Amino acid sequence: MNNKSHWPIIKTLSFLYCSFDPEIKVFQTNLPIYPRMDRFSFLNAAHLQFFDDLYQQYLENPDVIEPSWRAFFQGFDFANEFIGASGGEEKIAVIEKAINDSADLIHIKKEFKVIQLIHDYRQRGHLFTETNPVRARRKYSPTLDIENYGLGQEDLSKHFEAARELGYSSARSLSDIIRHLRNVYCRSIGVEFMYIRDVERRKWIIDRLNINENLPNFTADEKKYILTKLTEAVAFEAFLNTKFVGQKRFSIEGAESLIPALDMAITHAADLGVREVVMGMAHRGRLNVLSNIFGKTQRDIFSEFAGKEYEDEDFDGDVKYHLGYSTTRVLDSGTQIKMTLSPNPSHLEAVNAVVEGIARARIDYGHEGNASKVLPILIHGDAAIAAQGIVYEVIQMETLEGYRTGGTIHFVINNQVGFTTNYLDARSSTYCTDVAKVILAPVFHVNGDDTEAVVHVAKFATEYRQRFLRDIFIDLLCYRKYGHNEGDEPRFTQPLLYKIIAKHPNPRDIYMKKLKEEDLVDEEFLKQIDANFKAILEMKYDESKKIEKNKITPFLQDDWKDFKKAVLKDFFPSPKTGVSRENLLKVAKALTTLPPDKKFFNKLVRLVEDRRKMVEERNALDWGMAELMAYGTLLLDGIPVRISGEDVERGTFSHRHAVILVEDSEEEIIQLNHIQPGQARFEIYNSPLSEYGVLGFDYGYALARPHHLVIWEAQFGDFANGAQIIIDQFISAAEDKWAVQNGLVMYLPHGYEGQGAEHSSARLERFLQLCAQFNMIVCNLTTPAQLFHMLRRQLAWPFRKPVVLMSPKSLLRHPRVISTLEDLEQGTFMEVIDDPIASKNKEQIKKVVFVSGKLYYELLEERERENHFETALVRIEQLYPLDVDTIYSILQSYSNAEKIVWAQEEPANMGAHWFIRMHLDIPNLQVVCPSASASPASGSHQAAVALQRRIIKKVFSI
Repeated sequence: MNNKSHWPIIKTLSFLYCSFDPEIKVFQTNLPIYPRMDRFSFLNAAHLQFFDDLYQQYLENPDVIEPSWRAFFQGFDFANEFIGASGGEEKIAVIEKAINDSADLIHIKKEFKVIQLIHDYRQRGHLFTETNPVRARRKYSPTLDIENYGLGQEDLSKHFEAARELGYSSARSLSDIIRHLRNVYCRSIGVEFMYIRDVERRKWIIDRLNINENLPNFTADEKKYILTKLTEAVAFEAFLNTKFVGQKRFSIEGAESLIPALDMAITHAADLGVREVVMGMAHRGRLNVLSNIFGKTQRDIFSEFAGKEYEDEDFDGDVKYHLGYSTTRVLDSGTQIKMTLSPNPSHLEAVNAVVEGIARARIDYGHEGNASKVLPILIHGDAAIAAQGIVYEVIQMETLEGYRTGGTIHFVINNQVGFTTNYLDARSSTYCTDVAKVILAPVFHVNGDDTEAVVHVAKFATEYRQRFLRDIFIDLLCYRKYGHNEGDEPRFTQPLLYKIIAKHPNPRDIYMKKLKEEDLVDEEFLKQIDANFKAILEMKYDESKKIEKNKITPFLQDDWKDFKKAVLKDFFPSPKTGVSRENLLKVAKALTTLPPDKKFFNKLVRLVEDRRKMVEERNALDWGMAELMAYGTLLLDGIPVRISGEDVERGTFSHRHAVILVEDSEEEIIQLNHIQPGQARFEIYNSPLSEYGVLGFDYGYALARPHHLVIWEAQFGDFANGAQIIIDQFISAAEDKWAVQNGLVMYLPHGYEGQGAEHSSARLERFLQLCAQFNMIVCNLTTPAQLFHMLRRQLAWPFRKPVVLMSPKSLLRHPRVISTLEDLEQGTFMEVIDDPIASKNKEQIKKVVFVSGKLYYELLEERERENHFETALVRIEQLYPLDVDTIYSILQSYSNAEKIVWAQEEPANMGAHWFIRMHLDIPNLQVVCPSASASPASGSHQAAVALQRRIIKKVFSI
C-alpha cells in the first residue's frame, strides 16, 4: 500500500478497535471515526509500517499469515471495496457485518494490546530494570504486567503477529514476546530513547537492541581480556591502598567495570575510524584510567604519591589526581590512536568545555573537518552532572556550527552519593542523566556489577556515535567503596548503605565467578594474571624510589614542543610586528570590496565605503578597521584566526561586521576569507548565550592550536563573571599547576560611560590580583595600532600567554582614536606611551599623571580646554607584566615634576591603583579615583557623568 492507501486500513482498524464491543456484539456507530485516532498514540509510523508489511505479505501469500489476521484482511478487502462509495450508512453496515462475522475479532483486538505492551516496554522499561547493585529500585506504577493491558495468563501461549515489531519473521507466543522485551529493556541495561524525534535514529536503536536481545555476546578470548582489565583495575587500587595507606586517591573501587568499558570504547572506536580520543574526567578513578587506559607508567604515579619536589623549582604543580596526560597507543590491530586526558581542577565538570574545544581544534586542523576521526569522551559523577550548569551549557553546543564535535560519549560514574549527600537530596529528576533529554540523546542505565553488560553498552555507544555523530550517555550504576576520599568515614552519613557495600563483592570477583561457572577460566589462570600484574606494580614501585625529583610531562607536548617557558627578559621590548604596505593594502582591498552581483543593506554599503575612505583618502583607521587588518595580515602569514562569543560576527557595538549578509537571501560573506588564494582560514561564530561553557571551549581550542590566534569576546566585560571558574582554574593557573601554556585572547569591553553598574567594569582588579609568575597579559589600550600590534605580537612571541584586554566601547568611534597605515607598517607594541606633547618640553612639566584606557582621552580634552600643559599624561597600555624600567625612565625624564598621580575611573576598592603602588616604588604617588563602592558604577547616567567630571577636574587641581 502506498501512503494514501494506508488510511482506509487504519480507518477500519480504528473503527474496529475503538467501537466494537465483543460482549454485546455491536459497534458504537454514532461515534466519529477520525478523531478517535489521537487516543492511540502507539499507532505511530513504525506500527503503520508493521500493518502495511503484514498486509503486503497477506496479498502475496495469505497462508503465511496468522489465521485471525488473514480473516481480518479478508474482511478488510471486502469492506475496502465499498468504504469510499456512496450510500455511506449502508456500506458501514456491510463493514460491521463483515467484521462481526470474524470469529477471531477478540484476538485481533489483543494484537493491539500487545503492540501497546511493546511500546510501553520501550518507553518505560528502564523503570523496572535490575540495574542497581546495592540499592532497591524505586517503585513505579503502573507496572508492565500483562494484566494492565487487558491480557491474561491464558494469552501467554497464543501467537501474535506483533512479534514482527521485535524483529521476528513470523508470529510468536506472548510468553516469547515478554521474555524478549524483559531481556532487552529490563535486565542489567535500561534504555531511554523513545523521546528521540528522529525516526531513523530511533529505529536504528530499536533494531540494534533486538540483536541478541540486547545481551552481551563475547567470545571466550574477549571474556578473558575483560577479566584481565578488571584485574588490573582492582589490583592497582589494592596496591595503592597497601603502599600509600590513608592517602587520597579517589579510587575507582565499586566502579571497576569502567576500565574494560573504556578500553572497549576506544579499541572499537579505532575499528570504526577514530584516530584520536580526547577525554575529560573528575578525580574519581583518574589514576586508574591514567595507568590502565592511557598507559602512564606506574613508576611516575608512585613517585607522585611520595610527594617529592619538582625538577623545576618555579613549578608548583598540582595533586596527582588532577593531572593530564597525552600518549599514542598502538592497538593489537596495529592501529595507532592518539589519546589525551585533559587536566582538571576540583571544579568537577569544568573540563567538559575544554575537552570539546580541544576536540574541535583537532577535527578542524588535524582531520580536515572530519568529526568521525576524533572522539570526545567525558566521564561525569552523578551528583555533578545533575547539579552543575556547565553540563547544560556544553551539551547545548552539540550541533552548533562553531562548537559541534560530532557527538560525545558520556560515562557517568553513578556512586549514588555526592560527597556525603544522598541522591534524593541531590536532584529532583528521576535520573542524574535527565539533562541528556535536552538534546534528545539516548541514555543507557547499566548495572556496574555486570561487567559484560557495561562493556556491551560501551560498544553500542561507540557505534551510535560513529553512525550518527551525536551525543550518547551511559549511566553506570555502581557504588563508592570508601567515603568521598579514602580518609572519610562514610558510615557517618550512609550507615545502611555502607553495611551493604561492606559485604558486597567487587565487580572483578563477580565476573571471575561467572567465568569459572562457564568453565572459561580456572584457579591457575586467575592466579597467573594476579601474579603478573602485581609483579609489574612491585617493580615500578621499586623504580619510583630511585626518582629524586618529579617531573611533570605536559600533556599535548607534541603541539607545544616549539615553545619555550618565558622569563622576564622575554617580554621587553616587544618583538617587531609591523607589516609591509603591500600586505596592508591587500587586506584593505578585501575589506572594502563587496561582490558586485549581490544586493546589500544600504547602511552596510556605506560602512564598507567608509572603510575604503579610511585607507585611500583619510589614512585614518578606526578601532574596528585596525582589528580586521590585524586578522587579515595574520591570515596572509598563514596563521588561522578563530573568534567566538556573543554577537561577535557583527560585534556588540556594531563595529566589526566581520560577517556581512546579502539582503535578499541572508547569504553570509566573510571578506577576510577572500584576500588571496592559499591564505589561512578566518572563522568567527556567534555563540550561545553562555560564558562559562564558551570560554572553556575556546580555551581548549587554543590549547590544542598554539599556532593559531583564538579570541573569546564577552558581550560586556562583566559577563566574564559567569566564566570565573575557567579564568581562575585554567587561564590564570594552568601553567603553574600543569605546565600548560595557552594563547587565548579575551576581549572584555570596559569603560565608564554611564551605562550603569552592570556594563561599566570588566573587573580589572580581579585579573590583576591573579597575575603572578608571568602567567598572563593584561592590557588597557588607547589606539587602534596598539590593538593591531598586540594581536600580531601574540603569534610572534616564542611562548604563549593568555591576554586579557579591557577592550573599549566609546573609543570604537572616538574621533581621536585613529591610527595610520604607517603606524601599522613601521610600529611595534608599546607597553608604555609617553606624552607626545609634554615630551617636547619636559622641563616645564610639574605633574606626571599615569593613566590607562579611555580616561586618557577625557583628561586630554580637559587639558586642552583648560590649558593645563604643565601636566604630562603617560599611558600604561600593558598593566601586566608591568614595564617598570620604561616607567621609571619616563618618570626620571620629567626632572621638574613635583607631583606623581595615578588616575582611574574605577572606585578606590577596584581598578589598578593598588597594583601600580605594589609594583612601583614611588613614595609620593597620589591616587585620584572615586571613593570605594559596593557596585562598580552608579545606575544613574547623570550621576555617573557628574562623578566622572569630578575625577577629571581633581586630576588637574591637586
